[in-house]
Amino acid sequence: MARVSDVRFIAYAVPDLEHERRFYVDTWGLIEVASEEGLVHLAAPGSPEKFVVRLRQAEVRSVELMGWAAESRAEVDALHAHLVAFGAKVISAPAELTGLGGGYGFRVFDLDGHALEISADVEQGPSRPLTRNEAVPAKISHIVLHTPKVAAAVDWYEQALGFQVSDWLGDFMCFLRCNSWHHRLAFVPGPPALNHVAYDVPSVDAMMRGVAKLRTAEHDVVWGPGRHTAGDNTFSYFITPGQFVVEYTSELVEVDEAWTATVHKPSLEVMDQWG
Repeated sequence: MARVSDVRFIAYAVPDLEHERRFYVDTWGLIEVASEEGLVHLAAPGSPEKFVVRLRQAEVRSVELMGWAAESRAEVDALHAHLVAFGAKVISAPAELTGLGGGYGFRVFDLDGHALEISADVEQGPSRPLTRNEAVPAKISHIVLHTPKVAAAVDWYEQALGFQVSDWLGDFMCFLRCNSWHHRLAFVPGPPALNHVAYDVPSVDAMMRGVAKLRTAEHDVVWGPGRHTAGDNTFSYFITPGQFVVEYTSELVEVDEAWTATVHKPSLEVMDQWG
C-alpha cells in the first residue's frame, strides 16, 4: 500500500510569536527562512526541508498542522484514494500547495482530529553536514502524541498511512516507523494533544553541549540527559516559551524489515538506561 515516508514539519499557533521565534532561532538552533505579518518559517541546518517549524501569532496556543512526506505525486494520489475509501475525514483533495516550498498534497484529520498534510514534490532548501559537536538540530526526529485510545490510534496510522510498529512500552506507549529509523511517531495515553517534538543532533556530545547552551540561556532541562531503551536514543527535554515540549536526541536506532517488535516491561531503567 502507499505510505508516508518521513516527517516534514509541525505548525504551531502561539500568543507571543516573537518570544517563541527568538527561542527557536537564538537558543534552539533553527534558521529563520521566511516571515511575514504574524507568520514565521524556521528551517533546520541539516535538513533539506524548506522549513521544519511554522509559527503563527494567535490568541490561543495550539498545534495547527503536522506535515508528512510521500515519495511522489503518485503516492500522494494513492494515499488520498486509500484514505477516502478508508473513511478518513479528508480536509482537502490533492492539489498544488501554495505555502512555502509549494509541492503537491492534501490534508486529512487523523482519528483524534489532528490535521495532517501529506505532500510530495516540495521545493528543497539549503542544508549542510553538521560536525559531531554542533548543538543544533539536523532535522525533526519524531513526534509524540497523546491519545485516549492508544491501540486504536496505532491501528489507524498503520492502516491509513502505512506505519509499522517498532516497539511497545507495556500496553500504553507505542513507537511507529515509516522508514528505516526506529520511530518517527509515538503515542502515549491522554486527551488528544501533542506530547513533544524531538530533533536529531549529530551525537551525544552535541546533545550535552545543547544542554549547556540552553541552561546558559536559562532554559533548563526538564528531563534528562538520559537514554531510552526503545530506540536506544539519548534524550534531553526542554519547554519553549509557548509551553511546548521539545527534545534534543541522538543515536536513534536504524532498523530493517527483519526487525521484530518488542514489548518492553515498564521500569525506570527501561525509560532511562542511565538511571
